[in-house]
Amino acid sequence: MNLTFLGATQTVTGSKFLLENKDVRVLIDCGLFQGMKELRLRNWEGPPVDPASVDMIILTHAHIDHTGYLPRFVAQGFKGPVYATPATVDLARILLPDAGHLQEEEARYRNKHQLSKHKPALPLYTVENAVAALELLQPVKYGQVVALSSTLGFELMPAGHILGSSFVRVREGGPPAEKTVLFTGDIGRYDQPIIRPSGEGPS
Repeated sequence: MNLTFLGATQTVTGSKFLLENKDVRVLIDCGLFQGMKELRLRNWEGPPVDPASVDMIILTHAHIDHTGYLPRFVAQGFKGPVYATPATVDLARILLPDAGHLQEEEARYRNKHQLSKHKPALPLYTVENAVAALELLQPVKYGQVVALSSTLGFELMPAGHILGSSFVRVREGGPPAEKTVLFTGDIGRYDQPIIRPSGEGPS
């Protein structure tokens, strides 16, 4: 397996990790860079990897710095499935169209008040782009093993961060030479009555 860090490196935002082997290319998270302008400008650069070359995406949780680039990635050519827990899917159905709406409102405001050097100012993506991205979401329960190829599979484990948050455990091959990579996403919030603690099993 080869792992490339495309975001959330030297910063805590814009989470994207490309995992690939001889069979498949998988993006773990598809997050938007947030915060300082120099970070936000990275969202407007060309995609960090050809979206059409990525076979599928796995999301750790619904926060925008882990999911918010997905509508733009889909608009740029990604067409594969997007796997996430059922709760993450439900939250994304609220958050991504809202993020698209905010992008459109920001562009309208800047055009109305001539606050942009771009003529016209454009949204990073639209509500329509977000709705198109939602069509690709596929819910996966905690502990459910999903085959990505003949050699690669994954399962989701509770991360205890927000509703539906998960670790992503990717496995290549099988015993005795199995290789495992664990993506944590964000961890935390303990003793919350509606969130399963991190590391707790699927039952």
